[in-house]
Amino acid sequence: MSGGRGKDYPRTPDGHFFVSKGRLWRCTDPSLEDSERRAAVKALMQARLAVRNARYEAETKEARAKVDAAKRRLGERGPVWWDGDSPDEGGKHPKNTIYAAWWEALDPESREKGL
Repeated sequence: MSGGRGKDYPRTPDGHFFVSKGRLWRCTDPSLEDSERRAAVKALMQARLAVRNARYEAETKEARAKVDAAKRRLGERGPVWWDGDSPDEGGKHPKNTIYAAWWEALDPESREKGL
């Protein structure tokens, strides 16, 4: 998802996640230098294109590994980029996480943007 940039998805108050398709997705590490972030996003887009265009299982596997590597560079997978004890709630519906109260308090229009 590349951190929710460019979209008006609801973001958790701590900035760790955004909500899309009813699930929490980890945001891009905000401490990344802009040039590093842009390079990783470019690598991610190229890898996604390679997944789409793969004709053989080996090509698909290699391309998916590149997607994973780019998302790890962005901080969207792998070890969390934030300090503290906040868990990685990625992939869960907000109502089933530590963000349940925040999700319920959102206005309906904002919540709709995350569904």
